[in-house]
Amino acid sequence: MLPFAFESQRSHMTPLVGAAVGRFGSALRDLAPIIAVIVFFQVVVLQQPFPDLGRVLVGLVCVVAGLAMFIQGLEIGLFPLGEAMARAFARKGSLVALFAFAFGLGFGTTVAEPALIAIAAEAAGVAAEAGAIAADEAARQAYAFNLRMVVAVSVGTAIVLGVLRIIKGWPLHRFIISGYILVTVMTAFAPVEIIGVAYDSGGVTTSTITVPLVTALGVGLAQSIRGRNPMVDGFGLIAFASLTPIIFVLVYGMLA
Repeated sequence: MLPFAFESQRSHMTPLVGAAVGRFGSALRDLAPIIAVIVFFQVVVLQQPFPDLGRVLVGLVCVVAGLAMFIQGLEIGLFPLGEAMARAFARKGSLVALFAFAFGLGFGTTVAEPALIAIAAEAAGVAAEAGAIAADEAARQAYAFNLRMVVAVSVGTAIVLGVLRIIKGWPLHRFIISGYILVTVMTAFAPVEIIGVAYDSGGVTTSTITVPLVTALGVGLAQSIRGRNPMVDGFGLIAFASLTPIIFVLVYGMLA
């Protein structure tokens, strides 16, 4: 009985092991160009050995394994969850609940984004050195916190606007073109100290958690609404999430 049970368990584990090995190989292939560039410039251009090669190799294995597990987690967890929640909200028929979820999703995933925390702290330090704010810790923390809140609110607003676009079937390019025209005009009037921070804020909002959840939300919602094409209407939320922070931070710079 025991040998049979062991063989049965092993037969179930074999596909899982094969999938894990395949995912690891795919992650290694995706990282191969980066690895090749680093090796080429370190060995051929700089002509120096790798410092502590053992630690570098261990770190590389950890990166590849982490990327493989992250992608696997997206496929088996976050993507299905986002699409299922979008369909559930569409069946529920409550726009208020859908918009509240969209805003909360954008705000929550952005406010804790490490890249945003880093750029807000750096911007606060530079602003203190330039004399734009008081050169003390409390002022720097307040400036960084306010900047993070502005960006998080902007992303939440962007997701709500993107969801409304999917529901109404409005063309995406009109929003994007109009938004960047507005950004261009605002740039001419915004303080020069805030322009770079505003443009960078648009890039740091597309985090590893925001992108899969928001994409799954858009695709699932487009699949649930009659007359919507997931390829045409389901994508574009990330473009909103990258555009609106620029506008909001420029306004914040002109007001504050």
